[in-house]
Amino acid sequence: MTTLLRPLHAEWIKLRSLRSTWTVLGVAAGTVGAAALMAYSAVQMWNAASPEQRATARMTGPEDVVIMIPQLCLGILGVLAMTGETPATFLATPRRLRVLAAKAGVFALTGLVTGLGTIFASAWVARPMVAGRFALEPLAEKVPLLLAYGTSVMVFGLLGLGLAALLRSTAGAVAVLVGLVYVVPMIVGNLPEPWSESLGSVMIGALPGQLTGDDLTNSVYGSALSPPLALLALAGYALVPLAVGGWALARRDV
Repeated sequence: MTTLLRPLHAEWIKLRSLRSTWTVLGVAAGTVGAAALMAYSAVQMWNAASPEQRATARMTGPEDVVIMIPQLCLGILGVLAMTGETPATFLATPRRLRVLAAKAGVFALTGLVTGLGTIFASAWVARPMVAGRFALEPLAEKVPLLLAYGTSVMVFGLLGLGLAALLRSTAGAVAVLVGLVYVVPMIVGNLPEPWSESLGSVMIGALPGQLTGDDLTNSVYGSALSPPLALLALAGYALVPLAVGGWALARRDV
C-alpha cells in the first residue's frame, strides 16, 4: 500500500469500527422515516380538511425539511472523529496534516454517500404518499436541489471535522456548529435590510437553494448570491475550518 493510501485506509478502519459512527449514521438514516411521518401527517390533515381548506393548502417538500437531520448528524460525527483521536495516532503519523487530510478524504466520501442516499430516499418514499393532494413540483425538476442538499451534508461533516481540529473540544465544537448553522441564521433573519438579505445569503443553509437558483423569499435566508458564488461559499465552509484547524493542529502539543 502506498504512503498516500495508508493513512486513508487507517482512517476508514477507525471510522467504521467506532460504535458512535453507526449510531450517528443510524440516526441520519432515520431521515427517511421522518420524511414519511411528515407526509403521513400532511395526508391526515388533508383528509380532515374542508374543501375550502384543501383549495388553499400548500406543503413544502418533505426533503426540504428533513435535510437538517443528516446535516447535523454528519457534522457531529466529524467532531467526534477528531476529538476522539488518541495521541498514538500522531505518534504513528507525525505529519499531523496528513492525518487530517486522510480524515477529510474519508469524511468527504462518507458525507456525500450519506447525504445523497438519505435525501433521495426521503423524496422517493414521502412524495408518493402526498401525491394527488398537494401540488409539489415533479421530482425530476427537484434533482439539482437534491444533489445540492446531498453535497451540503458532506460539507457539514468537513465543517465539524475542522472545528474539532481547531478547538479540540467536543462540546465546544458541537456548540459552535449548532450555533453557526441554526442560531445565527435566526438572528440574521431579524436584522434590518439590507443586512438580513446580505448576511442571510452566506448562511450555510441558504447555499443549496442558491446553487440551483431557488427562490428563498419566504425563508429566513437571503438569495443574493449567484450559483458560482454560492458554490464558492459552500466550499469555504468546509475548507476554511479545515485549513485553520490544520494550522492549529500542526502547532500544538499532542
